[in-house]
Amino acid sequence: MRAATAGKSVAAVGGGTGLSVVLRGLKTLTAPAAGPVSDGSAESAGLSRLVGVVTMTDEGGSSGRLRRDLGMLPPGDIRNCLAALADDEDLLTRLFQYRFANGHGLTGHSFGNLFLAALTGITGDFYQAVLTAEQVLSVRGKILPATLEHVRLRGRGRSGRMYHGEVAVGRSGEGLESLELVPAAPAAFPAAVEALESADLILLGPGSLYTSILPNLLIPGIRQAIARSSAPVVLLLNLMTEPGETDGMGGLQHLDAIERQAGQGLVDLVVTNVGTPSDERLNVYAEQGARPVIADPALLASRGVGVLERDLLSRSDLIRHDPAAIRAVVEDLLEEGA
Repeated sequence: MRAATAGKSVAAVGGGTGLSVVLRGLKTLTAPAAGPVSDGSAESAGLSRLVGVVTMTDEGGSSGRLRRDLGMLPPGDIRNCLAALADDEDLLTRLFQYRFANGHGLTGHSFGNLFLAALTGITGDFYQAVLTAEQVLSVRGKILPATLEHVRLRGRGRSGRMYHGEVAVGRSGEGLESLELVPAAPAAFPAAVEALESADLILLGPGSLYTSILPNLLIPGIRQAIARSSAPVVLLLNLMTEPGETDGMGGLQHLDAIERQAGQGLVDLVVTNVGTPSDERLNVYAEQGARPVIADPALLASRGVGVLERDLLSRSDLIRHDPAAIRAVVEDLLEEGA
């Protein structure tokens, strides 16, 4: 752990699997949940704060069923991030992520989602359920919903067609001209606003552009907190396009979409991948309609943003960001700003 991280605060904004990958990489920069066993040096303390600000528009799968059946906020993205920050990703974490494969009414639900649903019912407070889960899993860091209001996504395609709900937006199959929340201006969760305003570094993504990253920026309080913060705002560019959502979009088009919805000048730096997946892995993704996100550094730089090129590729069978590579990028950025 480098001394440059000592006493620094990092806020990561997103949802789905992308945010959990970032948090999994950065949690090793924080002290264990039980408190640091330190020799008193600043370096051993690591980050003073690691926060995940999570989108609350999920309505697919288990989360969608719980939203409809119980009227609760969607737990799925929160659950994934809690598991990623768990101090010991062993039995308890695997239990939290366990998904029932059969059973009337249980099939498709994860234990963690049901756990959060039960705690919400007992306490009457979704965030209190999150706090309790953080204690159970001994997480390193904090998970904060972007809002505690019930919100839905609505998108308008280039054809003029409207797409209602996160699932429909993600499967639109055409370029989206606009994206909005219903209701239009939900209140941001105050703790998330404070975390963003006080951060030393703010990360956007990786993750589904229209259904994980942008929904957070559509909340006025979240967008304004990022704009007010003096921290550099870094876009961790996706590795692959998402079929039906970002078909044919390169790095510049990802930045365009963010600026179109959240205003110009929000992003200071774009981190792009220069690692090359094997042809075998690319062919598997191509069969599903996914292609590498091409980033032209010169074009991005012409828009007034910095560009950092790194090999971010995981060595697993999936084309995913490597948590350790993300950690190294964050350490470098904090060191440069130290």
